[in-house]
Amino acid sequence: MLTAMLAAFIGGIILNFMPCVFPVISLKLLGLLRQPHNSASARSEGLAFLLGTVVTMMVLAGILLAARAGGAAVGWGFQLQSPLVIAALALIMLLAALNLAGLFEVGLAVQRAGEISVGKGAFMRAALTGALSIIVATPCAAPFMAGAIGYALVQPPAVAMAIFFTLALGFAAPFTLVTLFPALAKWLPRPGAWMNTLKHGLAFPMFGAFAWLVWVLAQQAGTTALAAIMAAAVVISFAAWLYGMAQRRRFGGGQHHALFSVTAALVLAVIIPLPELINSSAPLAGSQSDSSVTRMTWSPQNIADNRGHGKPIFVDFTASWCITCQVNEKTSLSTAAVKQALARTGTLYMVADSTKFNADIDDAMNGFGQGSLPLYVVYPADGSEPKILPQVLTPSIVINALNEAGGKKT
Repeated sequence: MLTAMLAAFIGGIILNFMPCVFPVISLKLLGLLRQPHNSASARSEGLAFLLGTVVTMMVLAGILLAARAGGAAVGWGFQLQSPLVIAALALIMLLAALNLAGLFEVGLAVQRAGEISVGKGAFMRAALTGALSIIVATPCAAPFMAGAIGYALVQPPAVAMAIFFTLALGFAAPFTLVTLFPALAKWLPRPGAWMNTLKHGLAFPMFGAFAWLVWVLAQQAGTTALAAIMAAAVVISFAAWLYGMAQRRRFGGGQHHALFSVTAALVLAVIIPLPELINSSAPLAGSQSDSSVTRMTWSPQNIADNRGHGKPIFVDFTASWCITCQVNEKTSLSTAAVKQALARTGTLYMVADSTKFNADIDDAMNGFGQGSLPLYVVYPADGSEPKILPQVLTPSIVINALNEAGGKKT
């Protein structure tokens, strides 16, 4: 258990540097730069970020463990298998981008929620940033994480929650330590007018995250969902523009209040029909990237039928929402050298696509003691025990594993 907790803590730290978390790092960065010489405010933001991170992680872990106790074979990132969750995250990212771009500001009524506002809502803003950071971090799996999560998912609930708690602590540790110890922040630049330009510039990684989530939604739920989310994005953006004008009191009296009412009406008009439109759609065909290598659909039966029959098997456990999977695909699995190795060794390439929930895939991952994507498994040609590859691949790692599994051919 202590080993798993240590792995989870280290994995949480590394998770800060994974590409899926980058859009939210911009929010954390602005939080640090806002008042670099106000140590009390910085400590409050750091503790708020820690609180938001831990609470959100505990909620997600509780739902995950409850679902598994009820018989569902779900794992890390399970919520991203739902098109509705993807759509909601996409719109949240869009709103965050519009906020950074200066179209509107977070309302003071929201900032004062619970009478815990510090520095005009900094506490609440930092807590919400921590919550959002954990949610968007789930498409990535950092080194050390997979084994820790896999171990947690087969332990009693108390042990599992302790491991997820440690993962959250590791994730929040870098930002929180910098805010608690001001000496660590002395290398930050001085605040100035340039920060407004930086804020606007950092909107673009958020727009990029929105675009990526829209792509994932299209893979999961098809063209009807794609049209629905794009229409929703236009209406939400227009509503945000109206809301920003109302905040700046461009219009007075009743017109000012009317803008808030129109904004609320537009948001409701988008949100209410969105679930039905998304759920009624069908996934796009051929979501896997094109390749000259023939790819089979993974199933337990396909493994049983082909294992130990003289050909190695490479299984790619992946999902369109898994950023690490997509990076490995582009930098390693789709390279000419790996394709040649697959052909030379006669390897059967199987894809286990977990973009949408598949109980067989999650059961298989649990069997390997892995709780998160990506997972790469190589079955030797002679039917001996399979080998699990690292979550971050290089072409040489894959080629060496294929050569060992099938015997190097000349």
